[in-house]
Amino acid sequence: MAYFRLLLPTTEPKRVQRYARAVQSSRPEYYDFDLFSQPGQTPELDQRLLTELTHTVFDTETTGLDPSGGDEIISISAVRMVNGRLLRQEVFDQLVDPKRLLSRDSVKIHGISPEMLEGQPTIEQVLPVFSKFAEGTVLVAHNAAFDMRLLQLKEAKTGIKFTNPVLDTLLLAAVIYPNRTEHSLETIAEHLGINIIGRHTSLGDAIVTGEIFLKLIPVLAEKGIVTLEDARNAAQETYYARLNY
Repeated sequence: MAYFRLLLPTTEPKRVQRYARAVQSSRPEYYDFDLFSQPGQTPELDQRLLTELTHTVFDTETTGLDPSGGDEIISISAVRMVNGRLLRQEVFDQLVDPKRLLSRDSVKIHGISPEMLEGQPTIEQVLPVFSKFAEGTVLVAHNAAFDMRLLQLKEAKTGIKFTNPVLDTLLLAAVIYPNRTEHSLETIAEHLGINIIGRHTSLGDAIVTGEIFLKLIPVLAEKGIVTLEDARNAAQETYYARLNY
């Protein structure tokens, strides 16, 4: 005998449990690192156009949001940007063994389990390699004071000091959109029409930050902000304005 089997939907579709990254709000804004007095800032670099500079756009994932309280880097990633182009083939992407426990709340955000960090290099091994990758470039990050504070706290232990000039896409976005109170990575990316893939992964966030920076550069130029010095001065004004805010 021959049969036809028809699969008909039920009135209440059965929900299938799938793994999904829990998307949380962005980090709170940090202001405990001086972005504007880096030793690597030189008069020669200051006069270079943003489009002519080589940038290292980077991001970190951590055990929590309190660097001074002992939270550690568990992932650091970066992508190179040269002559106004994001070079996705030139990336740095490394998990880090923090040598401490991860909280369940942090795992829900970044999706990095303790098992994934077993056997990974420590921060003392990773930072010298990342420093070499970023050597001679301008560092770019979103909410950069948080990431730079994490690096700063490791100077004594690793002997690695990041003296590169730093640009913060959060502050540069605030220069362009001063009336917006929300300048999270998600909000700015959505406003600029940038798709977010891999949110709360250090490499995904670094790439999105790079795409944001690329779109901000021509808008900054319309305001006469074209050199590294222009961008830093404009960001600094916004920085102090946000401190008061």
